[in-house]
Amino acid sequence: MPRNEPTEVTGEWDGERSTKRRKAMRYAVPVAVAGVTAATIGLVPAFAGSGSPDLPKISAQDLIAKIAKSDVQQLSGTVQVTTDLGLPALPAGMGAGGFGGGQGRDGAGGAASPQSKLTELASGTHTLRVAVDGPDKQRVSIVGNSADYTLIHNGKDVWAYDSGSNSAVHHTAPRDAHHGAHRGAPEGLPQGLQNATPQDLAKEALKAAGDTTSVTVGDTAKVAGRDAYQLVIKPKQAASTVGSIRVAVDAANGVPLKFTLTPKSGGSAAIDVGYTRVDFARPAADTFAFTPPKGAKVVNGDRAAEQAAREHGKELKGLKDHKGLDGHKGPKGGGFQVIGKGWTSIATLKTPAGPGGKDQLAKGDAGKFLDSLGSKVTGSFGSGHLFSTRLVNALMTDDGTVYVGAVDKQALIAAADAAKK
Repeated sequence: MPRNEPTEVTGEWDGERSTKRRKAMRYAVPVAVAGVTAATIGLVPAFAGSGSPDLPKISAQDLIAKIAKSDVQQLSGTVQVTTDLGLPALPAGMGAGGFGGGQGRDGAGGAASPQSKLTELASGTHTLRVAVDGPDKQRVSIVGNSADYTLIHNGKDVWAYDSGSNSAVHHTAPRDAHHGAHRGAPEGLPQGLQNATPQDLAKEALKAAGDTTSVTVGDTAKVAGRDAYQLVIKPKQAASTVGSIRVAVDAANGVPLKFTLTPKSGGSAAIDVGYTRVDFARPAADTFAFTPPKGAKVVNGDRAAEQAAREHGKELKGLKDHKGLDGHKGPKGGGFQVIGKGWTSIATLKTPAGPGGKDQLAKGDAGKFLDSLGSKVTGSFGSGHLFSTRLVNALMTDDGTVYVGAVDKQALIAAADAAKK
């Protein structure tokens, strides 16, 4: 099939195209790194080129509209998640709060804490089994060598179960758990395994048009036995560490089937999430049923979360009393702030520099420890340490300010320099 040359968009679409554009802008292909999302995307239309299978030509605008119009509400399948950010692999049994019995961020604790499992997905290759039946029924399981971890949302009930420790956490789903959910994505799950499927990843970016990104249609592909088009997203901002993102879109129903993010530095994908098997028939009703097995340790997650919130409030008050936290005034006064826009957004956070105050992080054992983890850098801001992965870089200045984003070293130094002016 011959490739068509890209053409320019010179104005707003009218009629049906304008309606498609408004709907398409509700979704977006993410650069969800360090909590910084590229939200402005400029559309440069192109057409599907040669490849297998042989599909009708489609423009980037129409393919995005196809994603937005997708009405798939039932599916089941297997997803392979591969993450290679350049981080060391975590040994089994370790994670946020510890998988073997520590507290998760929500206070539920134990191996069944959803927050713990997020750390496990941060490196290596993992297999997930997913099932969806509308906004009120979802199931995601991480398949392990000797045990599985499962999250189930069924109406008002949300269960997290770890078969290795035979422990479970029960939450009551919020009334608006499915509000704004992309159909076909397990949005009703608690904070845990969201953003673990191609649908979840693909919905975060196409929200607004701008001039920071080019979007074209690449070659066609076969994903999980399905014919697919491929959206190719590339940042125009030179400081971004993202090389490109490819989103394979089911040619028949518009469901994203595969999401691949490749760093500008090249090599293997930093994030590769795709279906290896998918079925768009309604899953069996008992897929979403769950009763804790005999002898399982069951935690009331709602009660544990309330207790954790109270304890967290006490911790914050203690920090404020000791002048360790100064509200949310940006990097100079403490708190969290995002500077810049699009792919080169940088998150900043002012951390306590310790009892010695300014430049304390550069001294003594603290300085030696940082030297062992990162490289020393200097600028108009002073000095600090740079910590790098294949996608995300972070700068911690010696006075305790952290700058982090999917940007190169010079962008972080420039941001730190500008903050001192």
